[in-house]
Amino acid sequence: MATSLEHRSAFPSPVDTVFPTLVDEAFLRARLREIGGKDAALLTHTRTGDEVAFTLRQGVDAAKLPSAVKSVLRGDLIVERSERWRPDGPRYASASTVTIDGVPGEIRGQSRLGTKDGGSLLVTRAEVRVSIPLVGGKLEQVVAEQVTKLLATEAEFAEKWLAGRG
Repeated sequence: MATSLEHRSAFPSPVDTVFPTLVDEAFLRARLREIGGKDAALLTHTRTGDEVAFTLRQGVDAAKLPSAVKSVLRGDLIVERSERWRPDGPRYASASTVTIDGVPGEIRGQSRLGTKDGGSLLVTRAEVRVSIPLVGGKLEQVVAEQVTKLLATEAEFAEKWLAGRG
């Protein structure tokens, strides 16, 4: 069984401003420096036609992990996240995959960036799967909560970045 999550981020800026920012190499590197955690890095970044793909590595110090995660994971939490963005009519869409080093499972998600009330709305939906008998469901809930918090923090960073470049 998987745990689902949904996060919505509204931006006052139009889609044509927000999208190039969200996939910009300099923006991604700055976001990782600010909120990416231990050993954060932009591992890949490619543009092919209208598509943009990138892979990020983010880390969480073991001391900051919830006890449910510490019971399964030895050491720091290392996360690799791959996203592939493309135009989708008047919007942009992405597919993402997240793996956590040392944890059997993954997160698969989709995001859509579209117009809303003169600005933009980014909607992310994902499913968290952890394949560990007895504790997998609990870990999925903890991971889903942490991912939702991370998405909110990333949206706040993007808003500040956009405001500083407006």
